[in-house]
Amino acid sequence: MIALVLREARRGYAGGGAAMTVGFFLLVAILFPFAIGPDAALLSRIGGGVIWAAALLAALLPVDRLIAPDLEAGIFDQLAVRGQSLAAAAAAKMLGHWLAFAPPVMVAALIVAGLMGVDGETLLLVEAGLVIGTPGLAALAVATGALTAGLRGAGAIAGLVLLPLAIPLLIFGAGAIDGGAGGLKLLGAVSLLLVAGAPFVAAAAIRIGLE
Repeated sequence: MIALVLREARRGYAGGGAAMTVGFFLLVAILFPFAIGPDAALLSRIGGGVIWAAALLAALLPVDRLIAPDLEAGIFDQLAVRGQSLAAAAAAKMLGHWLAFAPPVMVAALIVAGLMGVDGETLLLVEAGLVIGTPGLAALAVATGALTAGLRGAGAIAGLVLLPLAIPLLIFGAGAIDGGAGGLKLLGAVSLLLVAGAPFVAAAAIRIGLE
């Protein structure tokens, strides 16, 4: 399982994957000021929510390659033959995906905060929220990748599946900026629920794909 975590993390950074995630995150965040206008006070007020929206959209990028390539290559068949738990394998992929996705996004959030004039206190709450909430995003991404593996147009379908399910994370993540510790606790509860349930959902979907 440790080897699977490291393999997933390496694959996330290989070939410019992390750079693409950061680039997409920055692009989405930078587009908001163009749409809203140069009102510094407004940009500062909505900056935390913009960061969360950009993080959610950036989480969609690698969904179609989290499960499907390994399913087609027979990796999960080998794990099942060796008696390894598919739920544990899905959890390992979640951790590896989080290591490849969350740290670059959290670093890029510093750049966006500077561009939008977000103050230090708000930035700390945003970063704390990302630490707590991105595991939930990673869990959703792996579960969605398993549910859509092998389907035609899996990337588009994954977006339709993941975005509605991620709305609670987005609401509580952005709400924690004003709600403080209470908002972070609600965000943590939602993220923990997703992290606990997603491996079993992903394992069930993978098992169906193996049949």
